[in-house]
Amino acid sequence: MAASQEEILAGLAEIVNEVAGVPADEVQLDKSFTDDLDIDSLSMVEVVVAAEEKFGVKIPDDDVKNLRTVGDAVNYILKAA
Repeated sequence: MAASQEEILAGLAEIVNEVAGVPADEVQLDKSFTDDLDIDSLSMVEVVVAAEEKFGVKIPDDDVKNLRTVGDAVNYILKAA
C-alpha cells in the first residue's frame, strides 16, 4: 500500500532529522532543502538513499537535482511509489 502525503512528509522529516539534525517540525512542504534546511549535497545523497529504502522507490541522480523543496520530494515519492 502506498504511503499518503502526510506519511511521506513525516518519514522525510525523520530522515532529515537523522541526517542533518534539523528538527522534524521544521521540515515542511514549502521548505527548500538547501536554503531553508541547510542540507548540503552530501547530506542530500544520504537523505535520498534513506528515502529510497524507506519508501521503496528509486530516485535517479538526474531527478534529485529537481527536488529543491520538501514538497518536490514528497510529490516525487507519491508518483514513484
